[in-house]
Amino acid sequence: MTTLIKAEWQRLDERFDLGGDRFLEVLYDKGSWLEGPCYSAAWRTLLFSDIPNDRVLAWQEVGESVGVWRSPGGYANGRTLDRAGRMLQCEHGSRSVTRTEPDGTVTVLADRWQGRRFNSPNDLVERSDGSIWFTDPSYGIDTSYEGYAAEREIDGCHVYRIDTDGTVTRVADDFDRPNGLAFSADERTLYVVDTRRKHLRRFTVDPDLNLSGGEVFATCDRGGFDGIRLDVAGRIWAAAPDGLHVFHPDGTLLGKLSLPEACSNLCFGGPKRNIIYATATNLLLSIRVNTSGVH
Repeated sequence: MTTLIKAEWQRLDERFDLGGDRFLEVLYDKGSWLEGPCYSAAWRTLLFSDIPNDRVLAWQEVGESVGVWRSPGGYANGRTLDRAGRMLQCEHGSRSVTRTEPDGTVTVLADRWQGRRFNSPNDLVERSDGSIWFTDPSYGIDTSYEGYAAEREIDGCHVYRIDTDGTVTRVADDFDRPNGLAFSADERTLYVVDTRRKHLRRFTVDPDLNLSGGEVFATCDRGGFDGIRLDVAGRIWAAAPDGLHVFHPDGTLLGKLSLPEACSNLCFGGPKRNIIYATATNLLLSIRVNTSGVH
């Protein structure tokens, strides 16, 4: 029997008109630190990571069951689908960004910058031109809890881009712990979390894919932000220790959806992209809302 938790919305601005189902559904409750939710409409499946237990799990929409998709899972963290429907993942274990091909084989897209191994790629997003943008904090090598403890080979924690020809470019180098990232619908703006500084930053993307700006767009009032997503109205949904924080495109905190555990990440899914799937410590939660996620 599905466990239900009453949904608690906190309205902080009169423009906050979000809502939806009255209850959150608990789809899974046996994780250690869940991350990287990603919904595939073709598979009608949500993949997510149980990082400390080194496995990738799959929640099947038909039958509402959870099984192991890959174990060991490379201590995978963030993931997304590319335009061809292939799974892209950030893996702490191999310190790489990978792609799972249709036959199940894994292709390493990048594991080094200028000959030095990444720290532990964390989260990623694909742009419509096929470039892949990802963050590289050191959580997977700081200890062996989310990967393998190791020394850094790179001078800090940065943001990178992989072009379609395989070229890796460092696009931002003034972060402490870069984490979740997402593009606006027109792809002219890139939002990137700096978790340790509690910031969500906003960059302008020029036609040559260079970044400028980088001003602080929002500051987390409860710990630090983690994963982020945008909806069709341009609102930014940010995972935080007390739940999901929702920001207007002008930077105003519109409101929050409280969750029972610290939230690491979220995605929009379902046939209408109006179901939020959130990973919150040991829980996988879902709720249908009255908006949809940006494709």
